[in-house]
Amino acid sequence: QELRPKSLDIKQEELGDMVEKEMASTSEAIEDAVRRIEEMMSQARNESSGVKLEVNERILNSCTDLMKAIRLLVTTSTNLQKEIVESGRGAATTQEFYAKNSRWTEGLISASKAVGWGATQLVESADRVVLHTGKYEELIVCSHEIAASTAQLVAASKVKAEKSSRNLARLQECSRNVNEMAANVVASTKSGQEQIEEKDTMDFSGMSLIKLKKEEMETQVKVLELEKRLEGERVRLGELRKQHYVLAGGCDDAPEDGEAKPAPAPRRGILKKPPIAQKP
Repeated sequence: QELRPKSLDIKQEELGDMVEKEMASTSEAIEDAVRRIEEMMSQARNESSGVKLEVNERILNSCTDLMKAIRLLVTTSTNLQKEIVESGRGAATTQEFYAKNSRWTEGLISASKAVGWGATQLVESADRVVLHTGKYEELIVCSHEIAASTAQLVAASKVKAEKSSRNLARLQECSRNVNEMAANVVASTKSGQEQIEEKDTMDFSGMSLIKLKKEEMETQVKVLELEKRLEGERVRLGELRKQHYVLAGGCDDAPEDGEAKPAPAPRRGILKKPPIAQKP
């Protein structure tokens, strides 16, 4: 009893209720995520335009598609769990089945929590990106986390499912769809980031004549600095190559001034091969 893992501070007879509560909580978190994305979409249309609006809409649309795919996966997973319980409990109650298979039940609870948490984090990251207070990389990481957590949920559900189960086949199809939608979020985020960075770098439409002239002078200074630095690096590269040629020519003991030292005379009693003449 002492060696049993204490991963959950609840009684085993409460595991069944815990599973249902977690799956319901996950579904609620996903529904809330979809609503928040719709609100962000409306806000983005009111507060942005041009390239930024296009980028925000593309990212939020991909996030919406991902949330819908996750919602379908959670629903299918719930149906599969009910099927597993009905086919495996026999004369036992649902609570007794979950208690008897506590490890499997805990895995379902953990996977469900991970999916709900990933969906929430994705929406928060998308919100910060739309408001220009977050990083695009956060969205990419959240997409990877969601793909990993859905794979965990599928694996936990698959353990006790019959191979011929239709719900299992649907769940695996839903998992592939989630991975595809997560990849779309990553792709839209990367392309949007490139568009925004390019626009911010090359958009001079809102500058006055004086501001343009100042930017032009500052850019000229940077160009001269980079050219000077480039010339210095070329000189350094030449010296490195020159020293490399000296060492490759066999003058291992050559001093820094380039003059070779005479080879030390061999000690009496020790026979050595005569030095090989170096080619010019």
